[in-house]
Amino acid sequence: MSSQEIPEENLPSEQGTAHTAGGGAPARTKLRAGEVADDPFADPGLPAHKPRIQDIDERAAKRSERTVALLFTLSMLSTIGFIASFVAFPVDKIVYVWPLGHVSALNLSLGLTLGVALFCIGAGAVHWARTLMSDVEVADDRHPIEAEPEVRAKVMADFKAGAEESVIGRRKLIRTTMFGALAMVPLSGVVLLRELGPLPEDKLRKTLWAKGKLLINQNTMEPLRPEDVAVGSLTFAMPEGLEEDNHEFNNEIAKAALMIVRIQPADIKDKRELEWSHQGIVAFSKICTHVGCPISLYEQQTHHVLCPCHQSTFDLSDGARVIFGPAGHALPQLRIGVNDEGFLEALNGFEEPVGPSFWERG
Repeated sequence: MSSQEIPEENLPSEQGTAHTAGGGAPARTKLRAGEVADDPFADPGLPAHKPRIQDIDERAAKRSERTVALLFTLSMLSTIGFIASFVAFPVDKIVYVWPLGHVSALNLSLGLTLGVALFCIGAGAVHWARTLMSDVEVADDRHPIEAEPEVRAKVMADFKAGAEESVIGRRKLIRTTMFGALAMVPLSGVVLLRELGPLPEDKLRKTLWAKGKLLINQNTMEPLRPEDVAVGSLTFAMPEGLEEDNHEFNNEIAKAALMIVRIQPADIKDKRELEWSHQGIVAFSKICTHVGCPISLYEQQTHHVLCPCHQSTFDLSDGARVIFGPAGHALPQLRIGVNDEGFLEALNGFEEPVGPSFWERG
């Protein structure tokens, strides 16, 4: 742009005259044609402030206020639309939208509604700042980096003045709708949390064991009889009806795996353990209460079982209490008996959750 194309009011000599009213750089003497300024790079200062239509016409300010409120309201409606889309459209629903082609109705609706919600908040804030907030530019002198008490007081005063100029206290409609929009947008994230996975509900509190379930030998897949369990032996069992080819087998056996040992009744120290046993046959959860490793090492002389992962040791003759290692709880015991056909059966399910310290997590 040549000097001939620059508006006359933007020339340094003109700007110096205009800036005097704004409190900026000192006024400069208007130069005549052919004269050279003493400092041609002097700060031209700020142009004179021109009031906007909203500053002088309350009806225009009201229109801007309604526009901002409308944008914030659209944001709230879009957030509601986001939640409604999440509930209404199944994941596998495909629709044709020109020019996008075949797209997921759920993804398209979620993207559009969330995008509109965020855009309206931003557009509303920008329009509010451009039309209703103060647009007076204020020049301030440089000051030392350290904050003097006077500076801090001035900052606080400027902040208070800025808050008053933002008219947030006077424009209640904007304030209310803005808070509503900002409060509802996070709901989109809350709704998305639902897709992180199924809720655990009470799945970790229950196993397949229930009253009347037969104890099935995991090696022979046959129901166990008392005479099948010899003193000093270790037998692994699972509940009747659980099949290895079932797709839920791994999930269920990880909770229901059972450890069967036979101890001389006189050697059982825990009274409840003796009551829940059958002729010295006791059934305990095979899942270690530390991190859930399967316990498989049994010492028949001491009746101790050892977890191979972290060496937690349990005493099966004393309620399976922890005698060594990081496990924090005893192994849960299953109350067993014998049915009319002579097979070992559960007399109830586990009375506490099995596995690694589940009760401490909730």
